[in-house]
Formats: sequence, structure tokens, C-alpha cells
Amino acid sequence: MTRVVLDTNILVSALWSADGKPAGIVREVLTGRLAVCYDHRMMEEYTAVLSRPKFRFAPSDIRDLLSGIKTGGLSVVAPKTEVAFTDETDRKFYEVAKFCGAVLVTGNRRHYPDEPSVMTAAAFLEEHAK
Repeated sequence: MTRVVLDTNILVSALWSADGKPAGIVREVLTGRLAVCYDHRMMEEYTAVLSRPKFRFAPSDIRDLLSGIKTGGLSVVAPKTEVAFTDETDRKFYEVAKFCGAVLVTGNRRHYPDEPSVMTAAAFLEEHAK
């Protein structure tokens, strides 16, 4: 089964638009067709960002999404890396993806090194629909 790490912007986009590519990936995660890897730092960021008043997401939608990730996902403790990041908040996603051998799916591909595999939602769906 393909392992993925979802950058927070993928979850925001999925909740904004149920018809978008990020929502398609989230559906694959929630139905067990993709294995999502995460750690406590990611869950804290997911909760904080998705709960921002500017997004106006229903608390029940946030709770259901995060519960689905926890239930079907793989919680890990990834080792620190020495890779330099312009935005240190991106480090946790990279570290978890590298540790799990997962594809990191993000809307901000340029924020990450090329290894491990880093893809946009559209590229991931195109590649994995084959």
C-alpha cells in the first residue's frame, strides 16, 4: 500500500472543496486505500490550522477528518534531520515522509527537497491512478 504524508494545505483544500484533487486524496486515505503517516507535531498543526476562525470549518468536520487520519494512519516518531528549511514548520512533514518512505503530498512543492518523493495532489493522483 502506498504511504503518504499530507501537508496541512492538502487538508485545508480538501475541506474547502469536496470535488478537488486534495479531497480525492483524503478520501483515499479515509477509505484505507492509502496509508497516511503522521506524528504528534503534524496533528497539533492540523488541529490549530483547521480550527482557525478564518476558515469557518465545522468542528465536527475537523474532528471527523482528524479522527479518520488517526484511526487509519500510522503514528510515528521520526528522527530529526539536518536538512535546512526556509520555513521550519515544513520540517516535520519531511522527516515523517523520509522515515516512512512515504510520498509527501503538498501544494507547496518548492518548500521541500526532492527526496523523499514530493508531489502536488494533481501529480500524485495522476501517477497513482495508473
